[in-house]
Amino acid sequence: MYNTVKILHSYWAYLVLLILVLAVLNSIIKLAGKKEYEAKDFRIALFALIVSHIQLLIGLVLYFVSPRFSLFSDSGMGEIMKNSVDRLYLVEHPLINIIAIVLITIGYSKHKKKLLSNGKLKTISVFYTLALVLYLSRIPWSTWLG
Repeated sequence: MYNTVKILHSYWAYLVLLILVLAVLNSIIKLAGKKEYEAKDFRIALFALIVSHIQLLIGLVLYFVSPRFSLFSDSGMGEIMKNSVDRLYLVEHPLINIIAIVLITIGYSKHKKKLLSNGKLKTISVFYTLALVLYLSRIPWSTWLG
């Protein structure tokens, strides 16, 4: 089960990054071009929200079925924090990515309350860009691409 969930989590991450980059670029380009917010923009932002939440659910399952999870009881938090790889997988990656998903959720919720196109696009741009930067900062690149 672990390997299946791990593969799903890895491949779904490509979709999350693709849609999140699309949402960020779309909002920034439209904001810079002073264009109107349209139904298509709403759908892109919503799709980014949905795929990131699905990734969170897959990630939570992976976290608890991972062989690394037993390190909490076997070694303790002190030993986990001393090992950079264990710290990445058990603390940094989950925590930072949850924060990124919270930012996406806040940005999506706030943008819906704005009345003007400029406000909607600016809100998506700021929150989704921050989330994208956080995602990119905690991807285990050495194992993901290798």
